[in-house]
Amino acid sequence: MHVSESEIKSILTRSSGYLRTVCSHSLQGYRGCSFGRALCGVGCYVQHNSWLTRGEAWGSFLEVKINAAEQYLRQQHKERKWAENNRGRFAIFMSSSTDPFVPHEDRYGITRQVLEAMLEAPPDLLILQSHSHRVAMYIELYKHLAEGCELRIHLSIESDRDRLPGLPPPASSVAARLEAAATLKAAGLRVVITMAPLLPIADPPAWFSRVARCADAVVIDHFIGGDGSKQGQRTLRTALPAAIAAIDQRCLALDYRDQMLRVAKNYLPGRVGVGISGFAGNYS
Repeated sequence: MHVSESEIKSILTRSSGYLRTVCSHSLQGYRGCSFGRALCGVGCYVQHNSWLTRGEAWGSFLEVKINAAEQYLRQQHKERKWAENNRGRFAIFMSSSTDPFVPHEDRYGITRQVLEAMLEAPPDLLILQSHSHRVAMYIELYKHLAEGCELRIHLSIESDRDRLPGLPPPASSVAARLEAAATLKAAGLRVVITMAPLLPIADPPAWFSRVARCADAVVIDHFIGGDGSKQGQRTLRTALPAAIAAIDQRCLALDYRDQMLRVAKNYLPGRVGVGISGFAGNYS
């Protein structure tokens, strides 16, 4: 993996498209992703964004935005005013394209620095989204942050399976992510399991029973309607559909999402979100 450092002129991006109803801004402390060649990277919609990849293969590069925290503090006052006037509140999604807890965070600490800057100038809402159990590494920092803003930690666990036929393993095992969710919840933090994109579940009742014990809510999103393209065309160009079909062809249809929603509601009544509405914090 090629790792580079850069100084950026801005860190807060006004949300549009899929995220517009979820937050006013997105924030990426890194560009590229160390998890790009793990399971979550196979169907990752970001690999189709040429502005972000700049001709490089997804999973082959990571750009470290070394002054991200400084730029957050510089921008936040102006962007808060814009958000209040245009979106109702200053809400940040971190991150929509690069996991905030890539292994390089151990060396650079960009995510930690940004979170510490938010202690000084918190948003109204912060959604931390990760595919890794490493999201639990800053629990004490989260506790302080949650005193000044609404904090939701979204932990992506797409299935109860660690492997799909012919695809690489996940960046973090299912067991490790469930343990991280339980640890965060026990610390009094709000945890949401996001199943996006939904992958075949081996034992749905047992799975949602486990989720109910370690999370406050679950969001289920199929790649059809969830990858930002008509009928899931972006995902259909990847190896993910063939791997899903090797387990159960029926899981490729949107009906599978609805079946899993019905099971989930038995174990998490009033705590089940669907697609983008669920990411925005709406549950039924």
